[in-house]
Amino acid sequence: MYQAAITGTGVFTPTEMITNDELVVAFNAFADKQNTANKDEIAAGTVSEIAHSSADFIYAASGIENRYVMDKSGILDPDRMFPKLPSRSDDAPSIMAEMAVDAANQALKQAGKTPLDVDAVICAASNHERAYPAIAVEIQSLLGTSGFAFDMNVACSSATFGIQTATDMIKSGSIRAALVVCPEICSAHLEWRDRDCHFIFGDVATAVLIERDEALAGDHFKIKSTRLATQFSNNIRNNNGFLRRTHDQMDDRRDMQFMQNGRKVFKEVLPMVSRHISDHMCAEQVQPDDLKRLWLHQANKTMNDYIGKKVLGRAPAPNEQPNILQDYANTSSAGSIIAFAKHSADLSPGDTGLICSFGAGYSVGSVIVQRA
Repeated sequence: MYQAAITGTGVFTPTEMITNDELVVAFNAFADKQNTANKDEIAAGTVSEIAHSSADFIYAASGIENRYVMDKSGILDPDRMFPKLPSRSDDAPSIMAEMAVDAANQALKQAGKTPLDVDAVICAASNHERAYPAIAVEIQSLLGTSGFAFDMNVACSSATFGIQTATDMIKSGSIRAALVVCPEICSAHLEWRDRDCHFIFGDVATAVLIERDEALAGDHFKIKSTRLATQFSNNIRNNNGFLRRTHDQMDDRRDMQFMQNGRKVFKEVLPMVSRHISDHMCAEQVQPDDLKRLWLHQANKTMNDYIGKKVLGRAPAPNEQPNILQDYANTSSAGSIIAFAKHSADLSPGDTGLICSFGAGYSVGSVIVQRA
């Protein structure tokens, strides 16, 4: 049986960014318009008044300060409140594929490899631009890799599920190298008109190159162990999942875009994730003091602080559990990989870390790595 290692990472960051202050101005303008239009119903008690949002509320609820998006103007238009992503012709690259190719090329460059060295491409993301043909096969074509490609979706856990899938194929000997790419256009499935969640998501794409651990010369992280778990829950749900929409599609069915029961998610997911990580570490004889870094899914700062404290038995130092949430917001499957890509180069040979993503499903995946 072969061993696998992470040899390269890449992060595509959109050029447009929305601050909390900008988002609040747009949301409050939308709220005022709706409240004025429905003033009689609000007075009669048949319609609820929409409360204003604030930058302080957003930061206190999430730890988010900014988010990168593929289109800023549509989101900040109070009469629209969702991104303008025009349909492309069938012979043009899809948006997700374009984002993923950029991140993938960064990962290949970091590893000193070319597309010809890649045997498989896995596009692991929470929402796909189309049902078929697979986005991964399009990415494969644009990159010029050989072998095969396929899409997979385990919501926010997609990256770690993709990493285990690629690792298992490498261990079996069926492939030598794989790219796991996570292009996330989360802004397109967020309900920006809902005060409880309008600030949560941002857009990004990540890529991880995983190779057979044989005579690797450059910097890399050995994949020591992976573990996955799922448990069905309706508390995080999206019944639409597609990028194209109109207001008419949304008005009668709030559940057609991202929605969650935040209190239940906190109550049920946090113990599940903490226990999953601790059990994984115990099985691999990794003690809390052995863990130099935790790269967690970037959903909510309070959630991450709770998980870090449970796993380590104390409050983690900032360098032990880096957050990128304040800059990128929640980027679904890509969050833990952004944290890993931006906060792993300083680890020394022999240092052990753990990548963990979790979310809708419920789902949770963890990857124990060691700096070579």
